[in-house]
Amino acid sequence: MDNSWDLLLQELGIAKTFSDAAQNQKVYHIDDEVLRKMVNYLGYPLKSIDDSDKLLEKIKNKRWQYALEAIYVVRQNNKSFDVVLKADEADKFELYVTDGTGKDVSVDYTVTELESKTKASAVYKRLRITITTAMAPQYYNLEIKCGKKQSRGILAVTPDSCYIPEILNRKKIWGFAVQLYSLKSHRNWGVGDFTDLVNFVHLCKNQGADVIGVNPLNVLVHDYPENASPYASISRLYLNPIYIDVEKVIGFKPEYIKDKQAEIERLRATADIDYVGVYTLKNEILQKLYDDFTADIKSKEYKKFVSYCDKQGSELENLATYQALHSAYCHQYSYGLSTWPAELQNPESKTVIEFKKAHQKEIGYFKFLQFVASEQLHKVYDEVAKCGLNIGLYRDLPVGLCKDSAELWSGHDLFIKDCGAGAPPDVFFPKGQKWCLGAFNPFTLKANAYRPFIQVLRAAMEGAGALRIDHVMGLMRLYIIPDKEDDGTYIYYNFDDMLGIVALESYLNKCMIVGESIGNVPDGFVEKLHERGIYSLSVLWAERWNGFGDFKMPQDFAAKTFSSVGTHDMAPLKMRWFGYDIETMYNLGMLDEAERHEQYKGREDERRRLLSALDAAGVWPADKTRQGDCIYGEGYPNGIMEAVEKYVSSSASEVYLAQIEDIFGVEVLQNLPGTDIDKHPNWRRKLPVCLEDIESSAEFISARKAICR
Repeated sequence: MDNSWDLLLQELGIAKTFSDAAQNQKVYHIDDEVLRKMVNYLGYPLKSIDDSDKLLEKIKNKRWQYALEAIYVVRQNNKSFDVVLKADEADKFELYVTDGTGKDVSVDYTVTELESKTKASAVYKRLRITITTAMAPQYYNLEIKCGKKQSRGILAVTPDSCYIPEILNRKKIWGFAVQLYSLKSHRNWGVGDFTDLVNFVHLCKNQGADVIGVNPLNVLVHDYPENASPYASISRLYLNPIYIDVEKVIGFKPEYIKDKQAEIERLRATADIDYVGVYTLKNEILQKLYDDFTADIKSKEYKKFVSYCDKQGSELENLATYQALHSAYCHQYSYGLSTWPAELQNPESKTVIEFKKAHQKEIGYFKFLQFVASEQLHKVYDEVAKCGLNIGLYRDLPVGLCKDSAELWSGHDLFIKDCGAGAPPDVFFPKGQKWCLGAFNPFTLKANAYRPFIQVLRAAMEGAGALRIDHVMGLMRLYIIPDKEDDGTYIYYNFDDMLGIVALESYLNKCMIVGESIGNVPDGFVEKLHERGIYSLSVLWAERWNGFGDFKMPQDFAAKTFSSVGTHDMAPLKMRWFGYDIETMYNLGMLDEAERHEQYKGREDERRRLLSALDAAGVWPADKTRQGDCIYGEGYPNGIMEAVEKYVSSSASEVYLAQIEDIFGVEVLQNLPGTDIDKHPNWRRKLPVCLEDIESSAEFISARKAICR
């Protein structure tokens, strides 16, 4: 039994033990009962561990029940896949290949027998088919015919490497990492919008910058605007309407906001974003615009809207229906999707179909929001092209999605049931993180030919020159925590398949890939990413020898990286220098007194080592002489911002991203993982300087000088 249990966990990719990425490398042993539940969460009923051998045999026998897998992900130079046939059919089958347009593709291939098995008195053979004909990277349709019997699958032929812009073979480039919502301007309504992003593109052109890293732009919960985390979307396929510039929407009339000017000024002036105020006001005006818009169904714009909806198909229909349902029932069933009646949880139920018929106007409004948001974001893409930014938008794909989401509602079998993704303890977050994000079930995902994953990738790559995959380790494994527990374990995905799909979509969409790999990174993982042309993130605070020693010199940074000083989950430079983030976590009960003391000791050592590295690299500005070391946090060294910007931007990393928060000495966190708005104002911090004033500010001019030097 014990051996069968271990083999079953191995077959399903459930980790029995793992080590964290904290300094002491603690090893965690997962309780068998937790592991048994995890087997069930993946869709394999197991009442007792004693029955492991029976379930293992059932799983292993499954492959002998069909000829072709749903999908095979192969490389151009090794196009092999297996097929299962009856022994008397093994030398009689015919193989047909067509491309995405249905055009026949003539191929030569060889056949090798791998193994045989007797099942119900019939002998079956598993064969390996190897296509020897050259094939371009794309998706192909496979068909195996034996007389009247036929089986179909997909062959994803992937390139060896993801797409990499030619410009990176010639020079290093730089740009900015910004949180779109945080952009202040003299014209927006209290939150950064797509027009601000257009204007930021112009700023980049003026400054010689080629890339703009933005937070995920995906749609959030309509009825609770304060649920503002861009990493907790209800659909990674669509956009957040809060970024719509209402004054640029077709049909807008100034009189619609004649009596709203005081409110708009108030929303602009708040220190942190008032999401309820902004979203409520925007929706009020957008509703009026929608009413005007639908009053003339013969207009050119309305026909364009209809065409957009037709093209988006069932995915947009599902999102809009879910949003309308949520608005209608969210207060009645206030604890989320899992508490909805069964008939509302099924998108194809009679109740939902009747709801759709009765609420066409509400559903149409949510489609209208996506249409408008898409039109405005496409104007950003147009400006990037006109301005000639070499990479342009560097978009962000979240690792998961909100558990109360349209994605999960319309495809609940695709996700691991009653669980959410998180992270175990690591050097940056010693107690781990419980994100409660919906995560794909690796088995149902492959059974659906990875289509849901492909759709998400394509939506995130649209208009982007680069894509950041949040917590890229999720391509290999995700730390899954049951909803009612605090601890979990790793679930493994088919890493080669996931990498192959990413490489193919990158190639087809001409979008380079960057993997966020900070935290508990398996040995050899980053090397595997680089082998497939996936860049990694290089963050100053993690670029230390052995993780805790001296800072690496700029020339020691890896080349195939996007470097920056920190991330949105880390304290900006000035805040980190003083240790205000440590005090914040202590005041919130996230650190005890001993941990607080240890963190301050570590920060003091970090300051000393950073100053030593900056001195050794000779990056201090000539016009800002350092007055003292301030290694005990008693002050902020003169010129340190410029020195740090020059240090990281001059590294071997091929792309550098400056953070506006570092340049302007921000002393608050954009996001403190492990907290929500009841404890910390995550995702609400506005930048201290208006967009229109950034280029003329002394700090910005000084930082740009340091970077471009």
